[in-house]
Amino acid sequence: MDKDLLSVQESRDLAKKAKEAQLEFKFYSQEQVDKIVKAMADAGYAESERLAKMAAEESGFGKLADKVTKNQFATKNVYDSIKNLKSVGVIATEANGKVLKIAEPMGVIAALIPSTNPTSTAMYKILISLKCRNSIVLSPHPRTPKCTMEAARVMSDAAEKAGAPKGLIQCITTPTIEGTDALMHDRNVALILATGSGPMVKAAYSSGKPAYGVGPGNVPAFIEKTANYKKAVADIIYGTTFDNGTLCSSEQAIIADRTIREQVISEAKKLNGYFVNADEKKLLGNAIMKEGKINPEIVGKPAVWIAKYAGFNVPENTSVLIAECSEVGKQEPLSVEKLSPVLAFYTVDGWLEGCHRCIDLLKFGGVGHTMVIHSNDSEIIMKFALEKPAFRILVNTVSSIGAVGYTTALAPSLTLGPGTWGGSIISENVTARHMMNIKYVAFETNPVNHGQTLTQVSKSHVSGDFISEIEDRLRARAGNPPVIKKENPSGAKLSGTPEEKPVYGSGISEAEIQKILKEFKL
Repeated sequence: MDKDLLSVQESRDLAKKAKEAQLEFKFYSQEQVDKIVKAMADAGYAESERLAKMAAEESGFGKLADKVTKNQFATKNVYDSIKNLKSVGVIATEANGKVLKIAEPMGVIAALIPSTNPTSTAMYKILISLKCRNSIVLSPHPRTPKCTMEAARVMSDAAEKAGAPKGLIQCITTPTIEGTDALMHDRNVALILATGSGPMVKAAYSSGKPAYGVGPGNVPAFIEKTANYKKAVADIIYGTTFDNGTLCSSEQAIIADRTIREQVISEAKKLNGYFVNADEKKLLGNAIMKEGKINPEIVGKPAVWIAKYAGFNVPENTSVLIAECSEVGKQEPLSVEKLSPVLAFYTVDGWLEGCHRCIDLLKFGGVGHTMVIHSNDSEIIMKFALEKPAFRILVNTVSSIGAVGYTTALAPSLTLGPGTWGGSIISENVTARHMMNIKYVAFETNPVNHGQTLTQVSKSHVSGDFISEIEDRLRARAGNPPVIKKENPSGAKLSGTPEEKPVYGSGISEAEIQKILKEFKL
């Protein structure tokens, strides 16, 4: 069988198995679910180093130590953030108990896993999915299937030992574009968690299934004149070199106020930043972009390797390549998201020009995602927060790991929504609370019927003349004389069978009322 056909068939089979397991898992108690989630988190954390080594070897990029950190973050930090989340039964009440919120699972989750984070993203998605009684089918990137499959196996074994139904966690072993497409369209799949390339995310949105997707980052980092520039430069270089820039939240450009420009450059050089000259910049631009797109060969590679690939040499201790730029757009290759330790460097006159430069960069390739400002001026910080087209405005911290919730109080996550500005339905960090349906039970708080009869309720919604016309037509039809309405202060029930008993104050029986309601569609 051809590889693509094999992948398509496997996707269908795995989605079916995951659905069967989920139909059993949906009846588990909160205690049972939490036991399973903790077991998986512990197992994933224990295997963080081994899985990181597999990911580094199979992908060929990134840093082993940083991949270990990402795996630990995706297990321990994510678990700590969701362990107390209620995801079974009544999870909350509102309006003094008049509204009950009941958690319901979504079903089978199709999870697209990128080669840049092949083990950490897999474990994170498994944890948040199973926390809400869903099952999951992973679709690895064709470049990194083995390490993703191993991460899934580690989590699956731990889940089953803790009592989970067999087959709750599945992973495609023959990943292809055709297989992933089949998975996203499978009738058993309820939701798609799309983390990956732009075309793959767009395919998820076009599948006809609900989908949470990500977008490009192209994160600008503005160093305002009041900032602690030494810390700011250190944070930016740490961020863009973390795992060699493979996180979409990695810093992509420095925007420095002219008054501190030289200090910023000096600090960057102290941290082994290499400023390319005009000729090297041209070579670097040609290496980064191929046929109008980012060159995948340079993604996640060290700065020294990228320089040699581009055609020039730099000191062996170089941490990041930095190129001074004055424009943003296709004419400036360094202004794109590079996913590698390469930074564009812009000089601006004051915070307002810095503001506009950040907006330019975001709109060019990272709208809705993330930006960072380094400043000690609270007023300027708030102006940036209110005006920038990004849903994560980070202040005085590392962007790459701050946006995911490692150095900030944001929800720990490896799927960052760019909102409708970036083409997604979600602008938050995706976590377990986004993986459940909420059922609402609502008790009456504003009654329209205080023990009234059906006729009286109807009369309260239509004019008196209309009701009188209906009554007269009924009496004429039955040959009855006009009814003299009498008061009944005691509220005593009138005699007669339920069908024949006249409704107090109208002289019309319940049976006639039902006829008239049907006839007049009341």
